Amino acid sequence: MAAPSSVNLSAFPAGFRWSAATAAFQIEGARTADGRGRSIWDDFVEMPGAVRDGSTAEPGPDSYHRYAEDVDLLRTLGVDRYRFSISWTRVQPGGTGEGNAAGLDYYRRLADALHAAGITPFATLYHWDLPVELEAAGGWMNRDTAFRFAEYSAIVADALGDVIGHWYTLNEPVSTSLQGYAIGELAPARQELFASLPTVHHQLLAHGLAQRELRERGATEVGIVNNHTLVLPAAQTEEDHTAAAIYDLLHNRIFADPVLTGQYPPLEQFGLPPMPIEDGDLALISAPGDFYGINFYNPTTVAAAPAESPIPFDIVPTPGVPHTGFGDLWPIQPSALRDMLIGFRDTYDALPPIIIGENGASFPEPEHTDAAISDADRIGYLTGHIDAVGEAIAAGVDIREYTVWSLLDNFEWAEGFTQRFGLVHVDMSTSQRTPKASFDWFRALIAEARA
Repeated sequence: MAAPSSVNLSAFPAGFRWSAATAAFQIEGARTADGRGRSIWDDFVEMPGAVRDGSTAEPGPDSYHRYAEDVDLLRTLGVDRYRFSISWTRVQPGGTGEGNAAGLDYYRRLADALHAAGITPFATLYHWDLPVELEAAGGWMNRDTAFRFAEYSAIVADALGDVIGHWYTLNEPVSTSLQGYAIGELAPARQELFASLPTVHHQLLAHGLAQRELRERGATEVGIVNNHTLVLPAAQTEEDHTAAAIYDLLHNRIFADPVLTGQYPPLEQFGLPPMPIEDGDLALISAPGDFYGINFYNPTTVAAAPAESPIPFDIVPTPGVPHTGFGDLWPIQPSALRDMLIGFRDTYDALPPIIIGENGASFPEPEHTDAAISDADRIGYLTGHIDAVGEAIAAGVDIREYTVWSLLDNFEWAEGFTQRFGLVHVDMSTSQRTPKASFDWFRALIAEARA
């Protein structure tokens, strides 16, 4: 395939890193192998109607048994680093106590294989697989969960710190808080609405505690990654601007401000309850990270909600732009990524280098294939968003890495196997891997960027 000259790589500096990502529950399968415990997602998939197609993530890509194939794909792709997550329940089955040697050995085998392929392992400690025992004790509503996470982080670092030096602490705390605890679309499927806000603070505290544990054990690079979005008012009215401001606070600022400034935004201004802060919490949360991770998929257009609504905003389609396979609430607007990145630079004085921790798109594709899928829509999406990253770099934003979501088609949480984000097609019944056209495209892009 010809080099992807449609992407403007002129702004990307020498040494810019290219990565691909996955997450444990979404690709590993092997739910009971080697003493793995039960997570809130094991409970969720057994709830009638919770997962769109009734799937259970088994076998899916079965990467627990087929990780060597994934490493070969990554080697062919030419990435600098591989972002994967470590399953808390595979390492510490009940969320407390000693580490599970068999589970830790799996991640050592994966890290060793990556090193042998010339790829840096970049591990996420938490990608949503909370042990059910901790959820039964209150989950992220319970402050103690942050300390249990710190203990788990220490176990992983003690066991694997010699082969993994680069770490994300938590992935997308916004999704856990808003979708998991506030409205129940994701595990643990609780519907606490604004009473869920303590989960924000407890996750950020967990990040601060884990970052300290990792640094004490010699970690090379540590940071947190959140899903962020550019929030747009649906109309130029006071009501829609107020609704957009509230949504921006809940999706973006309530997570970024404490990490980057050591303060929460003014929750009381919007009638929201205060955070359960204790002495020393904000110092831990705001201890400087080596990077700030941003996952980005789409902008969010917000309108004022009807008076009888329990929440003061409605998310509505973004006019005038196409959308991904997720529907019209997942609009494709690459300029929103550029504008959001520049906004972060302008808002936060002490902004560390940014890593794009996830970016990608799902489009309708067949369940089975015998040949490479020509996924032109995905190539177009990635082209636009990588160009947007380049434009932000040209505007002075310090961005060090771009990560495509995802290496593989995987179990897409409540959507089951109905949404496909991968550069590589996976037959979910046989686990057979077939690279798509976007795989060759991204491989050529990386080669061109290094030329």
